[in-house]
Order: sequence, then C-alpha cells, then structure tokens
Amino acid sequence: MTDSPLKRPLRELYAGLRNGTLTATRLAEASLEAHQARGGHDHAYLTWNGEAALAFARATDAVIHQGGDTGALMGIPVSIKDIYAVPGLPTYAGSSRRLPQAWEQPGPMVAALLAQLPSVMGKTHTVEFAFGGLGTNAHWGAPRNPWDRQNHRTPGGSSAGAGVSLVGGTASLALGTDTAGSVRIPASMTGVAGLKTTAGRWSTNQIVPLSSTLDTPGLLAHSVDDLAFAFDALDGTLTSRSTRVPAPPALADLTFGVPSTFFWEDCSPGIAEAVEAAIRRLEAAGARVVTLDLPHTDEAYTLFQQGGLAAAELAAFLKTELPEMIEALDPNVAARVEAADDMPAWEYVRRRAVIDKLTAAAATRLADVDALLTPTVAITPPTLESLLPEGAYARANMHALRNTVIANFMGLCGLTLPVGKDAAGMPVGLQVLAGPWQDARLLAIGQAIEEQLGTGTTLLGEPPAP
Repeated sequence: MTDSPLKRPLRELYAGLRNGTLTATRLAEASLEAHQARGGHDHAYLTWNGEAALAFARATDAVIHQGGDTGALMGIPVSIKDIYAVPGLPTYAGSSRRLPQAWEQPGPMVAALLAQLPSVMGKTHTVEFAFGGLGTNAHWGAPRNPWDRQNHRTPGGSSAGAGVSLVGGTASLALGTDTAGSVRIPASMTGVAGLKTTAGRWSTNQIVPLSSTLDTPGLLAHSVDDLAFAFDALDGTLTSRSTRVPAPPALADLTFGVPSTFFWEDCSPGIAEAVEAAIRRLEAAGARVVTLDLPHTDEAYTLFQQGGLAAAELAAFLKTELPEMIEALDPNVAARVEAADDMPAWEYVRRRAVIDKLTAAAATRLADVDALLTPTVAITPPTLESLLPEGAYARANMHALRNTVIANFMGLCGLTLPVGKDAAGMPVGLQVLAGPWQDARLLAIGQAIEEQLGTGTTLLGEPPAP
C-alpha cells in the first residue's frame, strides 16, 4: 500500500487536486481498491459507502474543473465513526439496532466537514455507545489490528475502525471521538496520529453521547502534520476561539515535562523503552526535559475506577432517549450502565466538582512547561482470545484507558504520535498533553516532535499483508 495516494500527506493531496495531478475520483478509486483487496478482512467499517462516494467524487471533480473550491478537505477520502449523524447513512452507535432517523441529521461537526465536499467512504465500527477502550463489540465484532496477521488483536477503542481505515488505505482522514482516550488509544494501537480537542471547543451536537461532560470530537490521520492541516480546515467553522496552527517551534525553545510515576507503571515490554528513547532523542536535539508530575493523578484514576461520569450520563441518555436499547446492550457495556443505578445524586455532583478541581490544578501546573510527554497506552493490544476469561476484559480495558483518561478528567487537549514498536511488534504511541484551549499550539509542538522523530510510515514501515 506504500504507493496508494491515500497514504500521501494531506497537503500533497490538496495541491494535487488543484494542479490537476490528482483527482477526487482517483482517490476514491484507490479507497475502493484497498477495500476490495482486503476483502473486508480488517472489518473497519460497519457501513461501507464506497460506490456512492465514488459517484460523489466524480461530481466533485466536475466542480474543481469549473474552478470551484469548497475547502481544504475537498475530494479527500474520509471515514466517520458510527456515532456521528451523517445524512443518508444509518447510525447504530455500535448497538444491535439502527437508531431513529433523527440520528441521521448532521450536527455542526459533520456539517462543517460535508460543506467542503470530501468523499465519505463509510462509517467505522465503534464500541457500543463508545463505552470501552479496546475496540471490541459483541454485536458486530472487533476490527482487526493490522499489525498482527497471526493473531486477532484489538485495534483500540472506542473509535475502533478509525485507525484501521487509515492503515488499510481506505481513508486519509478519520473522525473519531474521545471521552477517556477513544481517539488516542486506537491511534496509538494502530500506529497513526490522533488529536483529542479541548472539551467544548467543537460541538458534540448530533454525536451520540457517552458523557455529556467529557465527550470531545477528534481526528485521526497518518501524521501530526495531517492533523494540523485538517484542524485548520475545520476549526474556523466550529469555534469562535479559532486559532490557526502556528509554525512548528524549534525544539531548543521547548520545555517538556515528563512525569516520574503513574504513566510508566505496568507498561507492557518495550512500551516504556520506546517512549523513553523518543524523549532522549528530543532532548539530544535541544529540547529541555524536566520532571513534572500532574497533581491529583491518583485521585483522578481512582475516580475513573469508580465509574467517573460516563456510566451515569450514558444511563441518563439511554433511559430518556432510547430505553428500548437497554435490554440488548453488550454485557460489557450493560454491567457499567446498570451500576449507575446505585449512584446517588449527591455522588454525581461530587464527582463533577472533583473534575473541576482536577482541571484547575492541572492547568496551573502545565503553565510551567510547553507540554507533558507520556506513553499513550501502557498495554500492548491484547488478543481477543486473551479477553475471554472472566475479569480479563475489565482489567485490560482499565489498563488501556489509564494513561489517556487523565487528560479528559483534567480538561486537557492531547495528541498521540507513533514512536516505535513494543516487544510484541505492535505500535507504541507518545502522548503529548497541553492545557485547555492550547489545541493549535499543541499541534505545532507535535509537528516539531514529528519532524525530529519521523512519522509512523518512516518509523513503523508497512503492516503485513492480509
């Protein structure tokens, strides 16, 4: 797949579509070819929209030929997580039943995307109601992590098919969401880049909610530079606080905080080593690296272990909006939704107050550095077989979410980029965190890191053929 045009940088695709060396039709055809070649083996999509996207791409080329330009993402093949409402495509949110038609009317995020005339290749698999970090689904099955062809490993969740669609060559940009790590975990586990935006920056309207407090729209792409390109294409429409991504700073002008504990604990073999090696390379290139521990990290994780806010807020949504869906829930999701019945109102209010306290303390501490660096995910993607014993799924799911959820509970923006492979040969991600509303600068910092370390394509090579 190295010769696939969908693997080229978004800036290169943008230029090629306008100078005539590429067409939207050719990009859509390449997506269809990749999908056909893999025979659905990766299981990235719940709803494949390939033929319709190809017809749309031909119409887009006609617009371009007439001098039309609808935006930076015009003609770009895109996949969308199946919790976004998209016109003409069903929404299941990973459940066994199609949601009411109201969930096919676009919200601001999808409207901003569609206005630029990308080619929507389909809707990717998600954990049911986005409630899980591994990418499994009792109703539809788990997409296959493309980096292991011998064993069916999890792709990361809950945006389970998003990273797989990129690595499989069917999309150049993927829309996901992140409530406790649901963009960064699949990006890390599949060797691509992922952005978690600051909560409230981009509207979650017409995105099926998991946690109304913590849900954030996000992006996955082949590189941080691609994320920056797509962020600039969308952000001006989605927020009044829009700031374009500045030029990447010199590493010598940056100070990175690195925690001494927590994020490094119980890492699978090779994960901590790969991230530590990347940090040493940044330091050797001129970056200043200091020890910095976020306050109340253990308290935040304890709150997450207790269920945080997601179980209560998802239960409220289901019981008021989709009560008929509850009886058919995936057992891994149902157990946590049922547990919310035991939470008194005062405990929910207390947890909201704790998150407000965590957010304020983290913003203050991070003012001392440009960004915080940690491993993105502490666990190598587990095989589906390893999750079968009683209690195994819950342990692995909590382990996968541990490092990423801190950003959600502390109101931070964050990204991940690949920095190598672990002892099992699976991708390892470097998590880069910054204070709230620093999204644009965070991407510029990520670009500077990427320029020094390389992209996933250069570091990881190509996954084995199916």
